[in-house]
Amino acid sequence: MTTIGPVGNSIGSLHQEVLKHAEQTLGKGTGVTDFSDRIGDALNQVASAQSDSANLTKAYEMGAEHDLSKVMVQQQVSSLGFQMTLNVRNKVLSAYKDIMNMPV
Repeated sequence: MTTIGPVGNSIGSLHQEVLKHAEQTLGKGTGVTDFSDRIGDALNQVASAQSDSANLTKAYEMGAEHDLSKVMVQQQVSSLGFQMTLNVRNKVLSAYKDIMNMPV
């Protein structure tokens, strides 16, 4: 890659840093996680968010929690997680149906 003055040098070094960070984050070469593992982890996180939301709501109803905004935010997080899970499931089912209807 040709560089154009000091700006090109700084862009080149930033590019290398971004690539290095991406490799570390994505786990390139260190055992990439399986799709089913990622889906399982995501489902566990959604279940955990729903459990936390239920516990926080119960604590608010019992008088142990006094911050209503915290309860409402946790309920929204739980709701968004469930909606995302439902949308992913619908997309996977749609893709499965499309594959099954393909002529061989």
